[in-house]
Amino acid sequence: MSDMRTLYVNGKLMNAKEAMVSVYDHGFLYGLGLFETFRTYHGRCFLLERHINRLLDSCRQLGIACELTTESVQQIVTELLERNQLEEGYVRLTVSGGVGDLGLPMDDYSNPTIVVMVKPLAVMSADAWKKGKALQLLRTRRNSPEGAYRFKSLHYMNNIIAKRELLQLGDRTVAGAEGLMVNEKEQLAEGIVSNLFFVKDNVVHTPHIDTGILPGITRQFVIELAKQHGYDVKEGHYTFAELWTCSEAWITNSIQELVPVTTLLDMDGSRQTLSQAEAGSICTQLAQAYLAAAMK
Repeated sequence: MSDMRTLYVNGKLMNAKEAMVSVYDHGFLYGLGLFETFRTYHGRCFLLERHINRLLDSCRQLGIACELTTESVQQIVTELLERNQLEEGYVRLTVSGGVGDLGLPMDDYSNPTIVVMVKPLAVMSADAWKKGKALQLLRTRRNSPEGAYRFKSLHYMNNIIAKRELLQLGDRTVAGAEGLMVNEKEQLAEGIVSNLFFVKDNVVHTPHIDTGILPGITRQFVIELAKQHGYDVKEGHYTFAELWTCSEAWITNSIQELVPVTTLLDMDGSRQTLSQAEAGSICTQLAQAYLAAAMK
């Protein structure tokens, strides 16, 4: 089947069938690369400056010379939306170390590979959003981060193993559930593709980044929104038992925004219903505030 999508690769727009990356690219050979995912609202990339700053900070730590700016990325996305006939898009920006010799690098990477892709957004209906998602505890542990904190890197094997575990559960879990990982200390970490929030005694809780989680862009923005709306927010170390007794919970990422968690599933098949099987009041309030900020 012919793939007519248009991508951006190293300064050029091209058909997806023509897009190639060298087998000597260190992103392919060693997973030496980073990526950001985000979406557009009215064609504009939301929180783009934060995404680019995180990307560039990680590039500096890995010795990747990257000169992307918010303006240049927005221009690329605008062109890709037009070429792919999309009003809005799910965007993935990837930066790898680029082509190098076999063996670990002896110097910095001066010619990174840069790829930008867009695809249509999958929109959740209002009714489906209100009913929320199930969150399934997994046996797969969140591994230790690559550095002082977790990069959003091309090395995604831990997440893929967690996803495979979730898929292998089949009818022993709920269709469409998100998988939840804890770390080696049995502390709540994060979902396969999401950060976690929950509420107890009207206080908003989220795992601390030293549990090994990704310091998510949406996670940080939701923390700021919650504080602006008068909620105490605590970043800490929590157990699944503490989550089990919360009044409401939600997960976040840059594509799905805030998604209510209305069912918790333990590994033994036990389940707990949260907020009467509907989106909780705090999640609803913050989701509305998030969308209002994105649509400005």
